[in-house]
Amino acid sequence: MDNKLKRKYGLFMAICMVVGIVIGSGVFFKAQTILTKTGGNMPLGILAWAIGGAIMLVCLLTFAFMGQKYELVNGLVDYAEATVGPRFGYYMGWFATTIYYPAMTSALAWLSARYTLVFITSVNPDFPMTIPVAEGGNIIGPECMALTLFYLCAAYAINALSPKLAGKLQTSTTVIKLIPLGLMAVAGIIYGLTSGTLTRNFSTIAQTEGVSSNPLFASVTATAFAYEGWIIATSINSELKDSKRNLPRAMALGGIIIIAVYILYYIGVAGGATNQQLIDLGATVAFTNIFGGVLGNILNLFVAISCIGTMNGLMIGCCRGMYSLAVRGRGPATEVYSQVDIRTNMPNNSSVFALLITAAWFLYFYLSNLAGTWTGPFVFDSTELPIITIYFMYLPIFIQWMRKEKDQPVMRRFVLPILAICGSVFMVVACIISHKWANFWYLIVFAVIMVIGGLVDRKNRNS
Repeated sequence: MDNKLKRKYGLFMAICMVVGIVIGSGVFFKAQTILTKTGGNMPLGILAWAIGGAIMLVCLLTFAFMGQKYELVNGLVDYAEATVGPRFGYYMGWFATTIYYPAMTSALAWLSARYTLVFITSVNPDFPMTIPVAEGGNIIGPECMALTLFYLCAAYAINALSPKLAGKLQTSTTVIKLIPLGLMAVAGIIYGLTSGTLTRNFSTIAQTEGVSSNPLFASVTATAFAYEGWIIATSINSELKDSKRNLPRAMALGGIIIIAVYILYYIGVAGGATNQQLIDLGATVAFTNIFGGVLGNILNLFVAISCIGTMNGLMIGCCRGMYSLAVRGRGPATEVYSQVDIRTNMPNNSSVFALLITAAWFLYFYLSNLAGTWTGPFVFDSTELPIITIYFMYLPIFIQWMRKEKDQPVMRRFVLPILAICGSVFMVVACIISHKWANFWYLIVFAVIMVIGGLVDRKNRNS
C-alpha cells in the first residue's frame, strides 16, 4: 500500500467540485420552501437568496486565501489545525466525517431517487408504484427507498474503484445541471415579462399556512442548505495540481457562478407560474408551463442528474474523511484508515466507513423526516441543523487567522474574516430562531458523537 494520494485533478475539476456540490437539489426544492416561508413574497425571497449567497462568498473567499498558505490532506481540517490547533482540527474532521458529510450525502441520495421517479412517472403515468404517486410514492415509497440505496452504493463504488471516473462524472453532471437552470432563468424571465406573471408575482402575496413568524431568518436558513457543501471541495486539495493556486481560484469563481445562477433561476421560476402554483406544486409546474409537457419532463431528468452530481461530489468528500484523520495519527484504527490502494489510489477502508455512516444517517432521515415513524424530542432536520455547528466551528478559525497571520494584507487578514464571522453568526442565529427547540435535541446528538470521537482518539493515542 502507498499511503499518499496522487495529484490527478486540474482547475476545471476543482471548479466543478465547488459548483457541482453546491448546485444540486437545494435550488430546486428549497425555492418552494422559501416561497412558503415568505408567503410568496418574491422580493423577500430574493433578499434571502442574496444574503445566503453573500455569507457563502465571504466565508469561501476567506478559506480560499487560507488555501494559498495551508496544504496537507484535507482543506477544512488543515485550516482548523493550522489556525486553532491539532485537537480542534481533529474534532472538525471528526464532525465532518461522522455528521456533516454523511447527513447531507444521504439526503442527496434520496433526492436523486425522488426526482428520478418524478421523471419516470411523468413520462409514464401508469408506471406501477406500490404507493401511488398522489399518496407520496415518489417520496416514501419502497421504490424510492430501493433506488436511494442503489445510488448510495453506486456512488461509493465509483469513488472507491475509479476516482478518475468519479471526477469525470462530477465535471459532466456539473455541465448538465446548468442546462435546466440556465434555460429556466432566461426563458422564465422572458415568459414572465411578456405574460405579466413576473410582475404580478412581485406585487401579489400568496395564501399559505406555512408562513414563518420570522420569514427572513427562516428563508435564509433554508438557503443555507442550497448554498452548503462548498467546503467539501477542499477535501481534494492534496490531489489537486498546483492546489495553492488552483483551489482559491476555483472557490472564488465557483462562488460567483453559484450566486448568479441561483438568483436568476429563482426569478425565472417566478415568471413561469403564479406564486400560489409554485407553493402548491413546486418548480415543476413552471417548467411545464413554459416548455410544455414533453420538454418539461426532460428537464425533470436534468434535475435528477443534478442531484446525482451533487451526491457524487459529497461522496468524494465522505470517502476521504477517515483517511484525513488517520494520516495525522488521529482517530480510531489509524493504520487501517490511512491505507491507500496501490491500484486505484483511493483510501478504500475510509470509503467503506463513509458508506456505513451515510447509510446510518439515511436510516435516521427516513424514519424521522420522511416516514414520520419516529416521534418525540430527538427528531430534527438532518439536512439543515448540522449547518448550525459547522458555522459555529468556523468562528475560531476566522479569529485565529486574524490573530496569527500578520503578514497578510488588511483585506485578507481583517475585512473578509470579519464579514465571514458576521455571516456565520447570522447563520447560527437564523437557525436557532427558525428551528427553535430542535436545535437543542440536535446539539445533544452532536455532543454525544463528539464525545465518542474524543474517546476513540484518546484510546488510539494511549495504545
